[in-house]
Amino acid sequence: MLSLRKFTQFSFLTAILLSSNAIALSAEQHSKLSPDVLTASSSESVSIIVQYKTDPSDADEQLIRSRNGRVDHKLHGIRAFAAHVSKSSLDSMSKDSNVLYISPDRPLGARQAISTSAEYTAEPINATKVWAQGYDGTGIGVAIIDSGINPVDDISSKRKKSASRIVYSQSFLPSSPNDASDSFGHGTHIAGLIAGNGTNSTGKKYFRTFYGIAPNVNLINLRVLDANGHGTDSSVIDAIETAIALKDTYNIRIINLSLGRPIYESYTLDPLCQAVERAWKAGIMVVAAAGNNGRDLALNAEGYGTIEAPGNDPYVLTVGASNSKGTPQVQDDVMASYSSKGPTFIDHVAKPDIVAPGNLVTSLLFPGDLLAIQNPTFVTLKSFYISNANNNISKDYFPLSGTSMATGVTSGAVALLFQAVPNLTPDQAKAMLMRNANRDSLPRTNVVTDSSTNVSYTAHNDLLTVGAGYLDVWATLHYAQANYFKMPAGSAMSPVAAYDPATGSIFLLKDQTAMWGATAMWGASNIYGQNAFTSQVAPSTAMWGATAMWGASNVYGQTAIAGSTAMWGATAMWGATAMWGADDPTAFTALWGATAMWGASTPEAATAMWGASEVNNSAMWGASSLGGATAMWGASAPFEK
Repeated sequence: MLSLRKFTQFSFLTAILLSSNAIALSAEQHSKLSPDVLTASSSESVSIIVQYKTDPSDADEQLIRSRNGRVDHKLHGIRAFAAHVSKSSLDSMSKDSNVLYISPDRPLGARQAISTSAEYTAEPINATKVWAQGYDGTGIGVAIIDSGINPVDDISSKRKKSASRIVYSQSFLPSSPNDASDSFGHGTHIAGLIAGNGTNSTGKKYFRTFYGIAPNVNLINLRVLDANGHGTDSSVIDAIETAIALKDTYNIRIINLSLGRPIYESYTLDPLCQAVERAWKAGIMVVAAAGNNGRDLALNAEGYGTIEAPGNDPYVLTVGASNSKGTPQVQDDVMASYSSKGPTFIDHVAKPDIVAPGNLVTSLLFPGDLLAIQNPTFVTLKSFYISNANNNISKDYFPLSGTSMATGVTSGAVALLFQAVPNLTPDQAKAMLMRNANRDSLPRTNVVTDSSTNVSYTAHNDLLTVGAGYLDVWATLHYAQANYFKMPAGSAMSPVAAYDPATGSIFLLKDQTAMWGATAMWGASNIYGQNAFTSQVAPSTAMWGATAMWGASNVYGQTAIAGSTAMWGATAMWGATAMWGADDPTAFTALWGATAMWGASTPEAATAMWGASEVNNSAMWGASSLGGATAMWGASAPFEK
């Protein structure tokens, strides 16, 4: 995922502001409507996803039509319709007894940044040692849900260059239903990081070959992003359901999601999260990007709380990005400052789960690649990999940065693991990858200064920045082969992070049915390391401080953590006077201000989240405007050298 988002015009500000209509709804109705559904469109008509308590019937469809709405298609896996309705009908729809939750069909997009050099991917995670044992992903299917994949040489068959390893293609774009090719460039780049076999960089004249991590996997190309990297929840959900349906046909063991969007509600209600959970429970490991928002300091001075959906879901393997610093060894690597940090907004899940190389990584380029055309200075030089070459620009490869790229690297590693130990479940694979992550190589703190703004960004490499640590596929594979039959039962759901202000330490709340608490071998300190639970940041300014993310006076609320009906406990993780306010994330006593959500008294207040004096002044989204050139989602990328 990326810290710049060229792909969406949908403002997080408008997404979570409540209109007067929403406030007027009853508590029961309000709980069925997402906070952003009434502000999701400037027109009277809005695209929505309606989740139902039971599988929607013809009668449910007729109720939508009776309100002059239309059902676009059914999302079978999550018991939902994608539909168009008028905003004025939402109130009455929320009263339907079978309706569980209504949310916009939200925009999302690719999670990449751009760079001008290239780094190492396979060596830092010890993939070369796995290749030496004969594992290359053969027989494993990886579904890439992205902007499409073009059949360039490096994803051809080993035996026959003309035979592509793209074994299935389908588009889920309403605007291009019959075209699954990549006109943006992101999906093909991800495909190369997962599956590239180095065809165009192999031979006597090449001193460097650009291999993907699993250079013989089969690819299932499910296009959901258009030529600008734009997509919607419903397209991704459709693609996920297709991957589940094709699982046995193509031995799909992995879904790669190098895309995302902001979090608007608990993962337990988010339709995108519900879809990835269904894939996980069907036996497909979902690898998702954490997001590139680590430089977003709107919530706190350290960029905590910036994970994006669906990487916020506790089932999936969520990946942050590291910087290999131009060397194959891992000892000098650091975290990429833009890599998003946990805990997740609303649910406080400890994320990311793991980190992998994602900064300045080279992968595949094709004629007409829009990302390359729009950014002509972002190149891989032939002298970087061809002996005695000049500094002409490569026509086959170019670099990108972001947690998108780290996610592709990790999906390739998972493919090697499944080839070596075919019977692993997604939970077992996730647990073993985290159990065997490298926790010793990354420094406890690293600081990066953006040369264009002279702003310094700090990564305190605790469990909410690096998760369990640095991906090591060699260590994981050997552990899996030796210990597969010793695995405890249960899920590998990521735990919830909590903070003890008395001791200044982080602790984790674990699902008691999960494997993390089953034995000492799988205890938290063995997964995250002994030193992961003490905050390294100054209490007065960071996430843990008195006025920071955990709240001013009471982390736990009236009913605290113990209880009987919530995710790990009774009524809510933090209780009635919770972290976010009186009873929900949009309450007026919320994190964002003393008397109003955004500041002192109004959404435009001087102390508001979005800027010093007005919504568009030094706002979350950019230095000068929502879509500004130096904006969080704008043109200048967060790549690092």
